[in-house]
Amino acid sequence: MAVIHKTTLTPTKVELLTSWLPGRPWYRGSGTPELERTGGFRLDDPEGEVGIEFMVVTDGSTPAPTAYLVPLTYRGAPLDGAEDALIGTTEHGVLGKRWVYDGCHDPVLTTELLALIGGTAQAMAQRVSDTPDHEVTRSCTGEPLPTAAHTPAPAEDADGTSVPAPHGTVLRVHRVLRPVPGAEPPACPAGAVGHVATGWPGPDGSRLRAVFVELRTA
Repeated sequence: MAVIHKTTLTPTKVELLTSWLPGRPWYRGSGTPELERTGGFRLDDPEGEVGIEFMVVTDGSTPAPTAYLVPLTYRGAPLDGAEDALIGTTEHGVLGKRWVYDGCHDPVLTTELLALIGGTAQAMAQRVSDTPDHEVTRSCTGEPLPTAAHTPAPAEDADGTSVPAPHGTVLRVHRVLRPVPGAEPPACPAGAVGHVATGWPGPDGSRLRAVFVELRTA
């Protein structure tokens, strides 16, 4: 299980993302973002080596606040072949130097995300150790998703990130979150064979909910 340390990060995650986000094709702002960490969840690495976090950051610099989904991985050493996916490094008060990656490029994250969709991994609370996050919902139609080794090769566009996955499927990561109306968990999108959804607090204190990731056939 992941242990959430109550310590410092220098620079902080938000500071790293403030520099990184404007270079993304799905960034909606026109200048430097004004980011606030507003939600998300974690997954456990079965090997206990890689931190996995799905973070929601809300940008207050746009005319209407924009919520972005940023899957992140935290490693104690560089990930071979993922230089272009490095968001930055930070000094952790307990663990020392950490390499922070865009998790869509990290096979540990994509493998555990597929396990979550398939129902064999549990979403965990973002800020509390050893606590399931039961607000996160998921679905998977058809056959179960067996674990298969793969090297992610994500492609980005103006709406999000597509990650080819094993078994003839594609993970579609919704980078710009679009809240759905109502208080019920968002349903699996039409045409998708699986999804992950959850909520986060809006600027006015209301609870917003959206599909974070969908799984489609290639």
